[in-house]
Amino acid sequence: MDQHFDIVISGGGPAGLTAACLFGTEGFRVLCVDPAPPVTEEGAAGADMRTTAYLQPARALLEDAGLWPALAPHAAPLRIMRIVDAGGAEPVARQVRDFDSAELGGAPFGWNLQNWLLRREMVARIEALPNVDFRPGCATVSLFTRTAEARVGLSDGSRVRTKLVIAADGRGSPMREAAGIGMKVTRYGQKALAFAVTHPIPHENVSTEIHRSGGPFTLVPLPDRDGRPSSAVVWMEDGPEAVRLAGLETGAFEAALFERSCGILGPLKLETPRAVWPIVTQVAERMAGERVALMAEAAHVVPPIGAQGLNMSLGDLRALRDLVVAHRDDPGAAAVLESYHAARHREVVIRATGIDALNRASQVHARPLRDLRAAGLAALYGSAPVRKMLMQMGLGARGADAV
Repeated sequence: MDQHFDIVISGGGPAGLTAACLFGTEGFRVLCVDPAPPVTEEGAAGADMRTTAYLQPARALLEDAGLWPALAPHAAPLRIMRIVDAGGAEPVARQVRDFDSAELGGAPFGWNLQNWLLRREMVARIEALPNVDFRPGCATVSLFTRTAEARVGLSDGSRVRTKLVIAADGRGSPMREAAGIGMKVTRYGQKALAFAVTHPIPHENVSTEIHRSGGPFTLVPLPDRDGRPSSAVVWMEDGPEAVRLAGLETGAFEAALFERSCGILGPLKLETPRAVWPIVTQVAERMAGERVALMAEAAHVVPPIGAQGLNMSLGDLRALRDLVVAHRDDPGAAAVLESYHAARHREVVIRATGIDALNRASQVHARPLRDLRAAGLAALYGSAPVRKMLMQMGLGARGADAV
């Protein structure tokens, strides 16, 4: 006989695991599946070396999910977002502009955490929730929906019944495809490298984004590593150059790191393996279908600029949680999912469009265009009201469901 759940979550990445923790804490009977067991140790094969900056609005959601107490000791606060233009003839900082969270109040913009550690603490939280069933190594393989419920086939041969399916299963989402929802994709010919470094100069909780060409080079604060200041790096480059950099031996790579970082934190010492992934923008045509809600990368993928990626995903989750809790008797009803689409889709499109423009501006190689970019940064920063508005928009002040 088929098992029955209130909610089935396809996908066990940070977004799917957060959803499992949140809905489990809200009292729903939840099944979360993912074909790949989560890697929860930094040095293990397949560990996700990326980091996530949780912006201010996301902290409340993590608290509601029962996650923040375990995550807080590992979180590095982000108090200043520093933009550096290094687009001149030589790779040196010619403009430095600081966006300080003090202008918006006392709290930092957000907190940075390593993705492999997020998975570790999320899995531990799920284990403490008796109403959440997490099945790593198991995937969703089929979907049949009707007015009253959905039936989901799993890779272990079983089937489950549910009122709501949440597709949090990545940019190639099988549940999105099964629901027949299309996706608009924009490619840039870019790839990103992600890894962690140590350095002699403290980061002082400043997240630094350096613009030259090929895409931004971002240093995000991490807690100290073995007594040395540490940062996560996301280095975006044109695809062939990213592949070349990924293949350099450590000494040559560290020399390239020092040059690309403009020496802002001193020599950077590579501390972890280098992960490489392609940069695209993807936006689903709809955020929902019959008995199915899309969230996270199943719904939208954006370049890693301005800490928007997972924070947009948590904006999805917050909107969906509020609607589902208000309709506990049938969390996947058509009216609930239509309201979810209306609450999120326009916001997602607006943010994806803005990030696309920022990425294209950062990618330019021609010197006149780089000079124009620097002039634009100076003009935006020079107006205090505009600067404050940009910071508020980055945190999601434009709408209740934005992050």
